Amino acid sequence: MSAEQVSSLCEQLVKAVTVIMDPASTQRYRLEALKFCEEFKEKCPICVPCGLKLAEKTQTAIVRHFGLQILEHVVKFRWNNMPRLEKVYLKNNVMGLISSGTQSILEEESHIKDVLSRIVVEMIKREWPQHWPDMLKELDTLSKQGETQTELVMFILLRLAEDVVTFQTLPTQRRRDIQQTLTQNMEKIFSFLLTTLQQNVNKYRRMKTDLTQEPKAQANCRVGIAALNTLAGYIDWVAMSHITADNCKLLEMLCLLLNEPELQIGAAECLLIAVSRKGKLEDRKPLMVLFGDVAMHYILSAAQTADGEGLVEKHYVFLKRLCQVLCALGSQLCALLGSDSDVETPANFGKYLDSFLAFTTHPSQFLRSSTQITWGALFRHDVLSRDPLLLAMIPKYLRASMTNLVKVGFPSKTDSPSCEYSRFDFDSDEDFNAFFNSFRAQQGEVMRMACRLDPKTGFQMAGEWLKYQLSSPVDIGAMNFSSCSKGAKTGEGLCSIFSPSFVQWDAMTFFSESVISQMFRTLDKEEIPVNEGIELLQLVLNFETKDPLILSCVLTNVSALFPFVTYRPEYLPQVLSKLFASVTFEVIEESKAPRTRAVKNVRRHACSSIIKMCRDYPQLVLPNFEMLYNHVKQLLSNELLLTQMEKCALMEALVLISNQFKDYERQKAFLEELMAPVASLWLSEEMQRVLSDPESFISYVGADNKITDPILEDPSGLNRSRISFCVYTILGVVKRARWPTALEEATAGGFVVGCTPSGSPIYRNPCTEQVLKLMDNLLALIRTHNNLYMPEVVAKLGDTFAKALDMLEVEKNAILGLPQPLLELYDSPVYKTVLERMQGFFCTLYDNCFHVLGNAGPSMQQDFYTVEGLASQLLTSAFINLNNIPDYRLRPMLRVFVKPLVLSCPAEYYETLVCPILGPLFTYLHVRLSQKWQVINQRSMLCEEDTADDNPESQEMLEEQLVRLLTREVMDLISNVHAAALSLLVDDEMMSTDVTPPASAELTELGKCLMKQEDVCTALLITSYTSLSWKDTLSCQRTTTQLCWPLLKQVLFAQRVEWERGLLMERRLPSGTAHAEQILPFFLQRPRYAELKAVMEQIPEIQRESLEQFDSKLLTPTLQKVADKRRKDHFKRLIAGCIGKPLGEQFRKEVHIRNLPSLFKKVKPLLETDILENEDGGGLTALFEP
Repeated sequence: MSAEQVSSLCEQLVKAVTVIMDPASTQRYRLEALKFCEEFKEKCPICVPCGLKLAEKTQTAIVRHFGLQILEHVVKFRWNNMPRLEKVYLKNNVMGLISSGTQSILEEESHIKDVLSRIVVEMIKREWPQHWPDMLKELDTLSKQGETQTELVMFILLRLAEDVVTFQTLPTQRRRDIQQTLTQNMEKIFSFLLTTLQQNVNKYRRMKTDLTQEPKAQANCRVGIAALNTLAGYIDWVAMSHITADNCKLLEMLCLLLNEPELQIGAAECLLIAVSRKGKLEDRKPLMVLFGDVAMHYILSAAQTADGEGLVEKHYVFLKRLCQVLCALGSQLCALLGSDSDVETPANFGKYLDSFLAFTTHPSQFLRSSTQITWGALFRHDVLSRDPLLLAMIPKYLRASMTNLVKVGFPSKTDSPSCEYSRFDFDSDEDFNAFFNSFRAQQGEVMRMACRLDPKTGFQMAGEWLKYQLSSPVDIGAMNFSSCSKGAKTGEGLCSIFSPSFVQWDAMTFFSESVISQMFRTLDKEEIPVNEGIELLQLVLNFETKDPLILSCVLTNVSALFPFVTYRPEYLPQVLSKLFASVTFEVIEESKAPRTRAVKNVRRHACSSIIKMCRDYPQLVLPNFEMLYNHVKQLLSNELLLTQMEKCALMEALVLISNQFKDYERQKAFLEELMAPVASLWLSEEMQRVLSDPESFISYVGADNKITDPILEDPSGLNRSRISFCVYTILGVVKRARWPTALEEATAGGFVVGCTPSGSPIYRNPCTEQVLKLMDNLLALIRTHNNLYMPEVVAKLGDTFAKALDMLEVEKNAILGLPQPLLELYDSPVYKTVLERMQGFFCTLYDNCFHVLGNAGPSMQQDFYTVEGLASQLLTSAFINLNNIPDYRLRPMLRVFVKPLVLSCPAEYYETLVCPILGPLFTYLHVRLSQKWQVINQRSMLCEEDTADDNPESQEMLEEQLVRLLTREVMDLISNVHAAALSLLVDDEMMSTDVTPPASAELTELGKCLMKQEDVCTALLITSYTSLSWKDTLSCQRTTTQLCWPLLKQVLFAQRVEWERGLLMERRLPSGTAHAEQILPFFLQRPRYAELKAVMEQIPEIQRESLEQFDSKLLTPTLQKVADKRRKDHFKRLIAGCIGKPLGEQFRKEVHIRNLPSLFKKVKPLLETDILENEDGGGLTALFEP
């Protein structure tokens, strides 16, 4: 075409680009302009001359960028069809643009430089080294023209390394050719990079103080930064010999540059990458030079300078990099010291520890947290953990931890120097809160490691801190005085979670808990400082406070110090008294306002502490059983004094102690007495009527009422609490009542009633008689609860309670992954509407009923499984009306009831109990999930036509996530029921064509029993293989690794199911599934089943020749020993037509890079790296030499 046509077309393109980038353009014009530009790039035969014209310096930056984009598009998508002369023309013009077609280094836009370097790299990926042997020479020549060209050469070398090595965005052979050629020339490339860096840094240092030379100095600085960035792209993967060449010249240069403000971040990045290198220990030994005087001096002085200049973002980023460098140095030291290498503890180890501690005490919470993993590695190390310098550092580390555990630094606040740093690191208080909780847990682990080395120091510091907090006045903070106006309802002058006193108490409590528990694990019994511990316990027990947040910390300290009571049992009554006083804690006695969250937490905390004490130290508590029992009976006598959960917690504690009676009749009598009030209420005629009829149940719990005041009015609250109390109590007894663990004690106590055929003892649970007589009404309640979801029953709910069966907001947030908001004030009463209370009642009741059934099997064993007609009773209660049960209720049923019921069932009851339940259940679950996923798939196909709601809380998103979670629950149940080993298949086993299944792939006895039932077998196979088409990665991974192959083997080896059923893959292999490659073991049965080839032929886009080749290898025994990886790769290529793409790649245009004649022969005995090192590079021109 003529120059006039090129000019005319370019004018149109300039107008189109202007319209696209003009904010004032209408959407219609912008779309038309965009369509014109895209069609031009795809179809126009004169893209190259137009692109070159638009890229001229005279055009605006936006137009030039578009011109260069056209050239990049040509190289990426048209290169293979271009004539050779046109390729040379384009290449020469692009190199000409680098030479003289750009503005100066300080004036040129960064996006222009970026796209120009991308074009060159795209040509290199297609032509070098075979068709462009002088490429490196040309780049060297360009770099000698000036700083502008040198910077572009650096961009090209960096982009090339990223595409070839880091991201590997080109075919294997091309990547191998380019990488091997780069490796052969690496010595010269590195020399070129170091020389460029050194020359430009020297020029910059000379000229930066001369104001007349400032532009020139800045240009040299830019090149220096580019050289550092390019080095960072190579240091990660080149041979260590290049990094440590010339007595570690590179490392020396990088250390020197740490004190150069403009270059220090790039230098620190390079240093970090070098020090983080893995590989042979021998190759890494030279890195220990960084522990030398000179290197350590430069690193520490740079850190001090950056920190001393205040909080500037650039300096802070640099400090983070230096901290990472010191962490990586510590990791290298831990790896090298004590190994076979002759590395010794560095002379500067003390200086290193001091500098590392400085980062641990820095105001930035992020920097503090960055050091924890390395501290842990040092304290764990076999050699360093005995080093006197590290042992001397433990008290300093623990002292620093005392400060670091204090939860301050919220980005929205100004009460700590950490806040300013947090504003750089965290977007919100919620982000900081999540980070700090993780950081604190990490600190706890490291503190325990430190206390393993020096337990008494930690205990001494914990004691001092505890005494200090006990004697300090409470400081609630200025912000909380405004809340005091709430007056008597909440109590005045109480702490919030941000109050200075509470954050100190909270930190001290965590510290004490960590170091005291570790001390008891580390020291011998006679070394424990009992007197000091008892003294602290007395101080804590005598401490009185009306602040619920502080009292909660006090209770934790009581629990932490409780092991000392095992040495002085006389203190147990005081401990119990303290805990029972906290169970009934109120800020204001006789207040009618709802309890605050903090008060509720204290009461629950006290109950939990009592349960924990009775669980972990039952023998210690047993002598005080009568006192404990009388105290609990007194509390239970007042129906309104405790919540139902609190009552049941105390009853659980009593049951735990009763396990120590070790006398069946005595414990049975006690449990009968304990449960008498529950049995009386639960078996009453009124309750039987209420539990058996949905309409009566709704009326009894008040869900059919219309409430005028939804906050204060709740006439049926007492009825609900009675039902809850009964179910809580049954659950607590079933969960806690047990026989003695020692067989001799169990036999002597009358708990053993016989032996199984295998000789195992058969136990009886003292709670069995009491629980079984309550079971009928429990099953009736479950049946009634399931029927509540029937449309005609839902219609009978009152206006106030129309959504009573919906999910709680807290459940929705948890499923959607939404963070819980921080509670600013804990002293505000928890006013719940009656609807929220009703929702909580239904949710908790449903879960607890199934918890009872799930615990009944492990607890009562054969007494439960031999209940007459148990299977039919369960089928007509727990499994009725499943069609109306929502996903969020079905999930807990599977997890807390079905799974434990099946896994604890003895083999002799598989046929009578498990098979009649699981057969219909698995069939139903398959149908239900298939329908749900069909809806989701259809919805995703229609999403282009119907724009989805962007609100993350939308009902659609919630439903989809619930389907995913239910799917995972179902696949987890199936795999637990069937797979003997959960991590059962490694690649070798998956690839094995051996007829005998490996032991790790065996099904359990229950699995084999279920597979004998044809309806169950069919449901399992179809569910397992169909799930591969459901878009949930976790379920697919679990299914493929734990279910598909073992289930199929069982069918194949049993020879019971006709082969056509095995061919279900023919119907179930969906086009576009991302997991189809997991079915290779199935097709490896080809030698035994000729029909498999016909199945393979139906895979979309299959290559017939490749299939024949694969098939012949499978049929030829001598070729079956082919490497597993090659066989997998071949199979993946065969089924490429039915492997889906990630969403981000579905609409990306394919880039095809042709392979060139290979330069390198593969020598099998040598690894690829060995080839690179042994090839002599004499075949290519010497590069970068003047």
